[in-house]
Amino acid sequence: MSTENIELLEKRKAQVHDGKGAFEMACEKASVAGSVSQRACSFCGSRVVLYPIADALHIVHGPIGCAAYTWDIRGALSSGPNLHRLSFSTDMQEQDVVYGGEKKLAAAIRELAKAYVPKAVFVYATCIVGVIGDDVKAVCKSAEAELGTPIIPVDSEGFKGSKKAGYHAACDALMNHLVGTGDISDVKPHSINILGDFNLAGEIWMIEDYYKKMGVDVVCRITGDGRVEDIRKMHGAALNVVQCSGSVTRLAEMIKQKYGIPYIRVSYFGIEDMSRSLYDVAEVFKDDPTIMERAKALVASEVKRIMPELMRMKKDLEGKRAAIYTGGAFKVFSLVRSLRTIGMKSVVAGSQTGTREDYQQLHELCDEGAVLLDDTNPDELAKFVLEKDVDLFIGGVKERPIAYKLGVAFCDHNHERKIALAGFEGLVNFAKEVHASVMSPVWKFVPRRANPKPKEHTAPRSMPIGCTPAMCMSCTSSTCGGGS
Repeated sequence: MSTENIELLEKRKAQVHDGKGAFEMACEKASVAGSVSQRACSFCGSRVVLYPIADALHIVHGPIGCAAYTWDIRGALSSGPNLHRLSFSTDMQEQDVVYGGEKKLAAAIRELAKAYVPKAVFVYATCIVGVIGDDVKAVCKSAEAELGTPIIPVDSEGFKGSKKAGYHAACDALMNHLVGTGDISDVKPHSINILGDFNLAGEIWMIEDYYKKMGVDVVCRITGDGRVEDIRKMHGAALNVVQCSGSVTRLAEMIKQKYGIPYIRVSYFGIEDMSRSLYDVAEVFKDDPTIMERAKALVASEVKRIMPELMRMKKDLEGKRAAIYTGGAFKVFSLVRSLRTIGMKSVVAGSQTGTREDYQQLHELCDEGAVLLDDTNPDELAKFVLEKDVDLFIGGVKERPIAYKLGVAFCDHNHERKIALAGFEGLVNFAKEVHASVMSPVWKFVPRRANPKPKEHTAPRSMPIGCTPAMCMSCTSSTCGGGS
């Protein structure tokens, strides 16, 4: 595949920095028509945030396709009820579009609430509901009065915007209907809420365990392994710790404004960011110095345990190139640092929802000449993956086919994955997956490797027997491990 025939759309050029010239980046714009954006719709955004609340019912008011598309959309595990694994829909048909679907929705809420006795019911509005004008809020209010259970409308009509608009709709639903309605008399002084972690492969249990070992209590999890009653009393915690900044920062801001609870942004991916997320929480609770002491001891113990294995894999991965494309920019920061820990370079990086400040930080963090992409599309991704001759692509389910068609190793960092990648143990899992993918011998046989281009060489690290430094610096072999 040649990159010469792939041209950037004129309206997209401001959202791409090719690593050359002065850094300027446009972002937070609507997707350009015809660009086949990797973004999802507003409805999908609201579902991925609220779906992991395990003791609530989730009803999609719309065509069956919307419910099917988002069923089990996150690999969110629960330590108790699994109501979130059941996806319900009003299955709107042509007759409902013509005559309205309010009666059908009311009957569905009534039937399901009596059958499953949930702690709450979330009702998601879809595009068709917004078009025909069903009054979802009125139906939910009436059903709540009848059943005595919180029936929460989510203004998530897909055409309202991108996935980020759906994040906002989910945060508004939680803030307007649940937060602040519970008893906080049993909340401890040194307590936090974990926001923006969705318990993929049990990750939130690992993170919660770290905080408990420090002496910090977790009141509520938004929303991995989430519970309605915990959300009700989250306003009693002393601090909100925000992991996925794109999805729930709005909720943290609203809680700060209404209840005065501060929040910090953290990441649980990689040694640097995982350690910092523990230290930053300990800094807030300075009245108890033992919390920081326990945090330092925990980090030292974990790093000592995992570092030998990471260094073993680093010997093989040193100098390999990676492309990263995720939903939120904050995750990209952590991935760049994690790759650097195991010796890899980040030469292409981007996100669906990054801000100007995010991209400025990413520009400073990535390797020199790295290409940055905001709200990109398959053509652009293919173009720069080939131009930068990457060895690994880190992304989600929509990026996987792009990588494999180009003959590039792929690492899934999306919400369908079944392997924990957060925390200290998660970094080892991540490194193992990267190492197994990049070092697979299958990549020697892909067409683009048939006539490899000469690579830039740095000082040799370990030359094969019979080589000299001069020979290694000029070597163009794609299988030699002596150069970069």
